[in-house]
Amino acid sequence: MSSPVLWAAGLSLAGLAALAGQSWLGPLTAQAAPAALLDGCTDVPEAMALADRLRQRGIAVDRALADLDGRKQELAAAEARIKTRLDALKAAKAALTDARGARADGTAAGIERLIAVYDAMKPAEAATILAALPPDFAAEILMRVQPETGARIIARIDPGQAAVLTAHMGARRPTGG
Repeated sequence: MSSPVLWAAGLSLAGLAALAGQSWLGPLTAQAAPAALLDGCTDVPEAMALADRLRQRGIAVDRALADLDGRKQELAAAEARIKTRLDALKAAKAALTDARGARADGTAAGIERLIAVYDAMKPAEAATILAALPPDFAAEILMRVQPETGARIIARIDPGQAAVLTAHMGARRPTGG
């Protein structure tokens, strides 16, 4: 028998197994040829060479399957490590989001306290402090205080600086309060 004939026979068996819905790779493992099977063939060198070649190919197939199983296990372990790392990153992201939210809440609460302080101050004192602050920050404060308080504070600020603050207030939109 020639090698193409063996390939055709193997493919035929595989096709029949596939049609029957059975795995054809499972039962195929490399095994030494049973002595009884080759008892009558020892005088046919081609049969002995073919049997030896088939045995060697079977061993090679078994090694390749074992290597594939090893790689499959390595991939499963790598996938587990990646999943663990992804879960850790998701948890860190959630913690960071919570921390940012808490910080934003704390900042908003701090700004609200600051606005309450300016609302409670005398307009002349508030005007002196706001005149020393950067115009954009002072405008933000003036936009958030009670309108009557803001009007009294602006009335106490130097007219040139009051114009700058008013321009900043006109260019901004209220961000809260």
